[in-house]
Amino acid sequence: MTSLYPCARVDLDFIDTAPHRFSNSVDLAVSPEQLFEVLADADSWPKWASVITRVDWTTPPPRGVGTKRTVTMRGGLLGAEEFLAWEEHTMLAFRFNEASEKRIRAFAERYDVVPTHEGCRLTWTLALEVTGFAKVTLTPSRPLLDLGFRRFLKNLRRYTDERYGVGTDAQSL
Repeated sequence: MTSLYPCARVDLDFIDTAPHRFSNSVDLAVSPEQLFEVLADADSWPKWASVITRVDWTTPPPRGVGTKRTVTMRGGLLGAEEFLAWEEHTMLAFRFNEASEKRIRAFAERYDVVPTHEGCRLTWTLALEVTGFAKVTLTPSRPLLDLGFRRFLKNLRRYTDERYGVGTDAQSL
């Protein structure tokens, strides 16, 4: 059994004020409703966010504020998440309540969805605070991390195009 360490029980404001933030957007050729189907589908996450190997909902539907899940990632990282916001077809946000990496002091993500003429635009913001040696290594590795996060969004566009049988004309920023 993997040991879990408590993370700070941050609120939505943390996503805008965290010491380390990454925010990227992608235009998708699917509706906000279709995107939310993907985000609510535990099996879809490993198909576009390659760091994720498994997602398990730990509370039953319906999904909403307070819903919990466990996310398993490459390298053995495990995060016990709780949703802070679930505004159907508009916005999702969650935080880690616990993580298998004790240097993660706080972690949260927000997914903002805006309809467009061609589908929707997703802006994904990841926010974290780390302790110890991770504080030293995070800043110099920021460009590589950001590149990886942008790649996940390109993968998401490819996945939603395939899942819903749409073209690949959408552009990312």
